[in-house]
Amino acid sequence: MTFSIAGRCARTGMLGVAVSSSSPAVAARCAFARAGVGAALSQNITDPRLGHRLLALMQDGKAARAALDQVVAEAGGNADFRQLVALDSNGAAAIHRGPRSLGIHAGATGVDCASAGNLLGNDGVPAAIVAGFQRHAGLHLGERLIRAMQAGLDAGGEAGPVKSAGLLVVDRQAWPLVDLRCDWADDPIGELAKLWAVYAPQMNDYVTRALDPSSAPAFGVPGDPGR
Repeated sequence: MTFSIAGRCARTGMLGVAVSSSSPAVAARCAFARAGVGAALSQNITDPRLGHRLLALMQDGKAARAALDQVVAEAGGNADFRQLVALDSNGAAAIHRGPRSLGIHAGATGVDCASAGNLLGNDGVPAAIVAGFQRHAGLHLGERLIRAMQAGLDAGGEAGPVKSAGLLVVDRQAWPLVDLRCDWADDPIGELAKLWAVYAPQMNDYVTRALDPSSAPAFGVPGDPGR
C-alpha cells in the first residue's frame, strides 16, 4: 500500500525521505531521518519502531547494510511482513523486502538513494523513482524527492489510488528542515508539491529565527512589528 524513496544530497549532506500510500497519514508512521546520520523507511504492515532502530544503529556508526541486517535479525519472524529502507550519511543504501510483503513488491537502489514499494501497479515503479531522483541532481533535495515520487506515480504507482504523502528532509539541525504532509487527498503527491512551492522559499528563514532571532526576517503578516 506504499511506495517511497530515501535520498541524500552529495553536495549539502542533506538526507530525506518521501512516501505515499492509499492509507491516511502515511508519513506519520513510515518516514524517518536524522541529520548527519541517515534516513529510513518502515512500511508494509508498518512497525515504526524499526525506523527509529535503524537510525539509532546508524548513529552508533553502523553502515546502512549492517544496520538493516541487525534490525531484520532482531525482528525475527515479523521481519517477513516488513519492508525497510536504510540510507546512511555516506549515501550507502540497503533494502529489506519480507516475503510476506503485499501484492507486487519491489525495490531499487541508485547513487545516494533507494526506493521500495508494495501493492504496486508494476514491479518497475521503484526503478522509475530512482531514475527520477537521479535526473535532477542539481535541485534541492526536497524538490528531487518530490519529482522522484511523481515519476513513480507516472510509472504506475500503487495498484489503487494513493491518498496521502509526506516529505521529510534534515540538514544540520536536530529538527527537520522540511516536514510536509498531505494526510488525505485525491492527489496527495500533487498537493505535496504545492506545499513545497509555498514552503521552500521561506524554509531557511525558520532556521534563522531559531538560531539568531535578532536577525530574523519579517513574517509579513498583520501585526508583525517588522521582524
